[in-house]
Amino acid sequence: MTKENIYQSLLPQIRELIKIEEDRIANLANIAAALKQTFKFFWVGFYIVKGNELVLGPFQGPPACTRIPLGKGVCGTAWKRQRTIIVPDVEQFPGHIACSSESKSEIVVPLFDKGKIVGVLDVDSDRPSAFDEIDAKYLGEIGLLGL
Repeated sequence: MTKENIYQSLLPQIRELIKIEEDRIANLANIAAALKQTFKFFWVGFYIVKGNELVLGPFQGPPACTRIPLGKGVCGTAWKRQRTIIVPDVEQFPGHIACSSESKSEIVVPLFDKGKIVGVLDVDSDRPSAFDEIDAKYLGEIGLLGL
């Protein structure tokens, strides 16, 4: 199966998993777990906007940074720019916040609720250049399911 086929197969599974749960944190936790299990990503998690910071939410993987200011690192930059950022090599991203030296590439997708960013979905890989526009498209759809 192609990566796109896997995402297309995963979307209805996630919808079914979270359809009767109203708690946002519970749904984000299950989404992170489903993505990590399906794709074997190094780290998958959500950061929630609280004031002028992103605060760590549900995630799967090793311990992570707990607070990220607006405009800092890949997550804070995606939040500030209000767009998805794909980083093929985290060592080349100015201001990258290294929560783990094992992370080699990253994608951060802002999550909007009623036109306002409420958080970001952050996915790291231990392989360089692991993410592309297919990931951006489907991670955006999947992240919104948890809101």
